Amino acid sequence: MTNEEIRELIQLATDTGVAELEVQRGENRVRIRTLAGVEASVVVPQYAAPAAPVAPVAAAPPAKAEVPIAKETDSLVYVKSPIVGTYYDCSSPGAPPFVRIGEHVTPGKVLCIIESMKLMNEIEADAAGVIETKLVQNGQPVEYGEALFGIRPV
Repeated sequence: MTNEEIRELIQLATDTGVAELEVQRGENRVRIRTLAGVEASVVVPQYAAPAAPVAPVAAAPPAKAEVPIAKETDSLVYVKSPIVGTYYDCSSPGAPPFVRIGEHVTPGKVLCIIESMKLMNEIEADAAGVIETKLVQNGQPVEYGEALFGIRPV
């Protein structure tokens, strides 16, 4: 696909008010997205593969933030995510959470699950102590090394 053809597609999307336009010719794919009052943006991936369908996840009801401010944060042991994925604080929708703030945990106690690439990975406590802070909400994406819990050692 030439630059001139891409410019024509951008002009077409802008003139018609189409929100998104995707054109594929062979291995070349162009996706043009427009926003009201904003210039069109173009994404041209090299060798784009078809995306696998993603199963919808039931939305959790809004939860109260369980992130109390710790007075002595430097004495907390933080449990960090070992992988990138989606954080879940219970084994299934409607089930009770693995742990709650104020609960005493021992090493090996399952604190949460992180789903990554359709695999459920149990995250366990590394230290004995009391859960002081929960830093992530159910269903939230997490990054590698992101703190999930703060445990006050006992």
